[in-house]
Amino acid sequence: MTPSATAPVASSPTGWFTRSVAWLDSKGKGAWIAAMILGFILFWPIGLALVFYITYTNRWSSTMFNKSCSRRHRHAMHVMTPTGNRAFDAYREETLRRLEDEQKSFETFLERLREAKDKAEFDEFMDERATAAAAEREAPQA
Repeated sequence: MTPSATAPVASSPTGWFTRSVAWLDSKGKGAWIAAMILGFILFWPIGLALVFYITYTNRWSSTMFNKSCSRRHRHAMHVMTPTGNRAFDAYREETLRRLEDEQKSFETFLERLREAKDKAEFDEFMDERATAAAAEREAPQA
């Protein structure tokens, strides 16, 4: 046997709070959420304290969005890197340029559509106003 195998492992004293946090961490986010809900049900300051503890210690900040955001970012960066196949890279660049042009023309179309709708609404307002003014001029004469 080696001396390290028989030597006791030095461990720091852990209290109930540290053990509870470690247990909740091992169970995942659902355990933290359940603990918060239970805290609010049993005695609302406990739930509020858990919310502040999680917020203050940033328990989820490093893991909450890392997987989805980093995957999306990696994918976006991967699209822009050359593949080594010149024909495919040229095709991809042409396709992206064409899609950007189509997006610009669609946005221009939508802008013209909005302007036409605004003009139609304004013309309708002016017609109603003119009709009301004409009716008002004729009403006192009768």
